Amino acid sequence: MYAEAKKLHLIEELLKVDSDAILAELETILSKSKSRSHNFKNFVGILSIEEVDELERNIEEGCEQIH
Repeated sequence: MYAEAKKLHLIEELLKVDSDAILAELETILSKSKSRSHNFKNFVGILSIEEVDELERNIEEGCEQIH
């Protein structure tokens, strides 16, 4: 429920914004967040490709064991 309340608060604050520049920035942030791929390949700069593949395999194996 906390997430829903937080969203409502953000909507309330957004309705108070008068600046077109701020609205444009918010729009940019939201569109970037939608276009980002949410997978471990985003960590290639931090982890090697092999480490990413191993991490994904471990997660998949762990999920299979749960089900």
